[in-house]
Amino acid sequence: MEEYKRLKRELVAKGAIIDYYQDTMLIPNGNVAKWDLIDHKGAAAVVAVRDDGKLLMVRQYRNALERETLEIPAGGLNGREEPTDRAAARELEEETGYTCESLELLSSIYTTVAFCNEKIDIYLARHLKPGKQHLDEDEYLNVEAYTLEELKKMVFDCRIQDSKTICGIMTYAAKYC
Repeated sequence: MEEYKRLKRELVAKGAIIDYYQDTMLIPNGNVAKWDLIDHKGAAAVVAVRDDGKLLMVRQYRNALERETLEIPAGGLNGREEPTDRAAARELEEETGYTCESLELLSSIYTTVAFCNEKIDIYLARHLKPGKQHLDEDEYLNVEAYTLEELKKMVFDCRIQDSKTICGIMTYAAKYC
């Protein structure tokens, strides 16, 4: 494969969750192109399975879509160096109130490879223990539980469209059911 070379990277905007850059790239045919890059510190998500086999889900409003979504618990890393299993355990407890004995890595995904470097590690949590939610000040969500079959039907009916959630549910189904 021929070489691509970054000639320049300019910060266009710095946000609370992401930073937006514009790269000037020399592409193999000799042309120069401007490419957008959304820089994200990473995230972790959890497929949380109760002892009765139901999966914990969170229903929350998503501003980008202007509607509520049904998702697996997830959240951003506190910094690039934070271990994703620690972030997954934290998000599970913050969003659902549950803790778990151990986490197993199910999958790692890059959400939008054309212009974003966000990576989400998705974990499986079992042997859950109920506790108390610790939501962030700007978070409001409902915790719901569904069977795997109900969730797969929602994926196939396009009622669940969130990529990390689809990947988590379907990877869990393929590996363990």
